[in-house]
Amino acid sequence: MSKSAVDISVASHPRPAVLGGLAIAIGGAVLFSTKAIVAKLLYRYHIDAVTLIAFRMLFSFPVFAAVAVWKMRTEPPLAVRDRWRLVGLGLVGYYLSSYLDFLGLQYISVGLERLILFLTPTFVLLITALGLKRRIARAQWVALGLSYCGIVLVFAHDLQGGAGNTVTGSLFVLGSAVCYATYLLGTGEMVRRIGSLRLVAYAMCVSSVACIAQFFVLRPASLLVQPLPVYGLSLVNGIFCTIFPVFMTMAAVQRIGATTASQAGMIGPVSTLFLGWAMLGEAITTVQLAGTGLVLAGIYLLSLKKQS
Repeated sequence: MSKSAVDISVASHPRPAVLGGLAIAIGGAVLFSTKAIVAKLLYRYHIDAVTLIAFRMLFSFPVFAAVAVWKMRTEPPLAVRDRWRLVGLGLVGYYLSSYLDFLGLQYISVGLERLILFLTPTFVLLITALGLKRRIARAQWVALGLSYCGIVLVFAHDLQGGAGNTVTGSLFVLGSAVCYATYLLGTGEMVRRIGSLRLVAYAMCVSSVACIAQFFVLRPASLLVQPLPVYGLSLVNGIFCTIFPVFMTMAAVQRIGATTASQAGMIGPVSTLFLGWAMLGEAITTVQLAGTGLVLAGIYLLSLKKQS
């Protein structure tokens, strides 16, 4: 999409609609980032990532299943090839990516976790360049360099709190970002054919089944009995940090376009940094702020390149 097309699509809407779309995009980004805070709070009750993600999906699955059933009744049936592709995308993009993310959160700060996940667009670019042999422009190399310098800065800072844990957690979250980048690359063509709402609903259903099945295979059913705060936090995780952000992001894209919505989503890492300080007591240092600024600058340059 050209820059003029993006500008026209945004400018063609009344100003209140554009402001409303921006507010929805920012709200969705903040809520989605808050899942890291909720996960840290849940880990205080000595549950593991398998149990955490199972509870998350138990609370969100009914909503996505209802949307999926509605789409099945109102839309033409999917081709067999698309069904299998959706199964693969759901397993990689929402099951494996989420599981690795929550594993990593057991070891690293929410600020570092969110910054690593925010590198997803750079992984999309690198996978496209290496796999599809597409040339990376000079401006894109600059954007990549800024983003990775920011991550290295925060990573080196966090190493002081425990090198082994920081490396382990960062690798898990890095794997999560790569999985989600793979999911984004795989959904590009399918979104145009079957629609984003249908795709997300089906993929989330696949992920939910996988996460819940994983729990019953690896953990005893007795672990479903937890203290009341675990249920409350899991409800927040499933509804406010999963369902709401998904639909809010889609609503924002419809109002202001994907590029503008993604730029508004850059508030995510910043909000996580300050939420971690306010709710978890994680320190905010000059190094973390500098690293966050470099990552955001790099992603912003990439988003500008996509408009040109």
